[in-house]
Amino acid sequence: MPVPDDLVLVAHVTGAFGLDGWIRLKAYSSEASAMLHAKTWWIDKPELHDVDVMQVRMQGEDVVALLMGVVGRNAAEALQGSTIQIRRSHFPPLGKDEFYWIDLIGHEVENLSGEMLGKVVGLMDNGAHPILKVADGVQLDPKKPEELLIPFVDRFVTKVDQSAKKITVDWQRDY
Repeated sequence: MPVPDDLVLVAHVTGAFGLDGWIRLKAYSSEASAMLHAKTWWIDKPELHDVDVMQVRMQGEDVVALLMGVVGRNAAEALQGSTIQIRRSHFPPLGKDEFYWIDLIGHEVENLSGEMLGKVVGLMDNGAHPILKVADGVQLDPKKPEELLIPFVDRFVTKVDQSAKKITVDWQRDY
């Protein structure tokens, strides 16, 4: 099967789960519904290839899965460190004003005064809400780019324009 062009990195294998070939995964999102419903995953070990998902479920905060061709604990342990990708078409549809984090990476971030603060380089979840990680382009140390952390909540994020790849925030560079 040719590699689809809409693959999204969603998790990595942290090890084996049990003795029968199940793998334990750390999902990159707290909402793993796309992984739970996709029947085919793409795994990068030994090289990127598709694999059929026989069973998958949540186990605490992790996802556990039994993949076609992975038989026994040793085979599952051999996959540790590999990454899992799924097709974008397997993601559930979004509601109004909802975004997939992957879609926000690369967006320019500007404050209400029109000052360019940088670009979104990642997101993280602090338990209460997501946080935008913005590389601000100002580097005091050229080896370590400065980074702004902006809570992704209505109070601070006033507009997300997907078509223009731009986020407007009520935030200052010195916060």
